[in-house]
Order: sequence, then C-alpha cells, then structure tokens
Amino acid sequence: MLNSGFSVARAVPRALATAASAAAPARAAARSSSWRMCAPRFYATKRFTKDHEWISVSDGIGTFGITDFAQKALGDVVFVDLPEIGKSYAQKDNISAVESVKAASDIYAPVSGEVVEVNTSLTDEPSLLNTSPEADAWIAKIKLSNPSEVSALLDEAAYAEVCDE
Repeated sequence: MLNSGFSVARAVPRALATAASAAAPARAAARSSSWRMCAPRFYATKRFTKDHEWISVSDGIGTFGITDFAQKALGDVVFVDLPEIGKSYAQKDNISAVESVKAASDIYAPVSGEVVEVNTSLTDEPSLLNTSPEADAWIAKIKLSNPSEVSALLDEAAYAEVCDE
C-alpha cells in the first residue's frame, strides 16, 4: 500500500532528476570526448624546399633540418654550423652549413623568422644527420614571422617529384 504522502506526479520527476544528476558527469564526459573526436586537430605540418630542407610547423614554431635525400647526397656529415639564437632570417637566407667528407653545403631558411632554439646535439654528434635527418637531427627551431610562407612550400608528394628529377 502506498504512503498517503506519496504522489506519482512528484515521485517520477524527482526520480528522473536524481538519475539525471547522477548521470550528468557521465554525459558531460561523453559530450566532452565526442567533442574531442569531432573537433579538428592541428597536427604539425611537414613541408619541403627544392633545396632539400624540411620544416615541421606547430603553434607558430617551425622545426627544420635537411632531408634524408640531402644527407644521402652529402655522405658522412662531420660538422654542422648552427644558426645564432635570437637572429632573424628571411626565407631563403643562408642560415646554416653542413660539411661532410664529400662536400660542404649551405642550408637555407625554409621560412622567415627568428631562431628560438638550436639542436646542440649536432655540435658533438653531427653524424645524427646521417642516422636521423628528419627526426632527431633537426637543426633549429624558428618562430615564423610570415606563416603564409609555409603553404607555398612543397608537400611530400611534390617533394618526391623533385627528388625523382
């Protein structure tokens, strides 16, 4: 028998409200994770120059170095001249140099900007350019002063065509 103070009209909304408030964190988490699944993600964009430099840009900072194609053409790298931190370069300025047992090669700034970090590991171990040219052996990081320059660089497919010529 029902309690005389019991009202279905009051009990159902209260029960639903209690269930809803208990489920609210789960719904919020679900909404949050589904939002993350649907929200665009901005991964680093990797581009290339015809002079065989690569750059990977994330949050306005470009990390650059020489490509695998370039290191193979150079042979065993014995010295890397790193750019100066704090110095600004225009796109295509001579920013660095790499010396190998075969030759020396100038490295050109793939984009305009200010050097904010250099890979000092290359000073002690320039051969990293031979073993990991497009990962561990990045040369420097540059704060882009003109981000639109990145879109004018070659994507991977266009760079592959340059290498095939």
